[in-house]
Amino acid sequence: MNNLKDKIAVVTGGNSGIGYATAKELKAQGAKVIITGRREEAVQQAAKALGVTGIVADQSRLADTENLVAQVKQDFGKVDILFINAGIVGITPIEHATEQMFDDIININFRGAYFTLSRFIPLLADGGSVVFLSSNVASFNMANSSIYSSSKAALNSIMKIAALELASRNITVNAVSPGPTETEILNKMGMDDDTLKAAKANILSKIPLNRMGTAQDVASMVAYFCGDAARFITGAEILMDGGMAL
Repeated sequence: MNNLKDKIAVVTGGNSGIGYATAKELKAQGAKVIITGRREEAVQQAAKALGVTGIVADQSRLADTENLVAQVKQDFGKVDILFINAGIVGITPIEHATEQMFDDIININFRGAYFTLSRFIPLLADGGSVVFLSSNVASFNMANSSIYSSSKAALNSIMKIAALELASRNITVNAVSPGPTETEILNKMGMDDDTLKAAKANILSKIPLNRMGTAQDVASMVAYFCGDAARFITGAEILMDGGMAL
């Protein structure tokens, strides 16, 4: 499939999980892909494995984003596809929230995503595609997720306003909101094996399709948004949660 032949695609947080799977899918469909991430070794390792360009950039730092845009402009001239995927998860009751956790999550998931879009707009080709990675918790209230949920709800607002602002250039802006997805993030939450197993069983009991999503599920939807079949879709949020919200 060469649906995206020779399109220039930037994937933030592309060295693992959903970002990695999406970079792989976009490349398989013919795109020239640039991935970013905060850790140089991880970015270069992923870029080599995928056969794509890797650039180290921390989405929470505006200077990094501006340097990224400058480098992409110099090396590629334009961007056809922008997948704003980089993000972190954090859970805490509101009562016990720390300023540090709030700042860490908001700086990457909201502020960082906002300025990634902002600074890339001049480089976006007319007729291009922007996709945000949101989450089903943006509209699904869950205890202990207030900061993370708020960061994703804010992204959905930006997405819709950006869709209006960029419509005159025929640039589509959409969001994919996965539910529970099998990625390393789950394993990084500091749970032992038994707790992790119990947590996954509890999650599965709330999903009508009775399985977790995969990074490839999300990658396929992102690629769809960037192809010709989705040219008349903008300002849309697609829930991919196996029916959990039902």
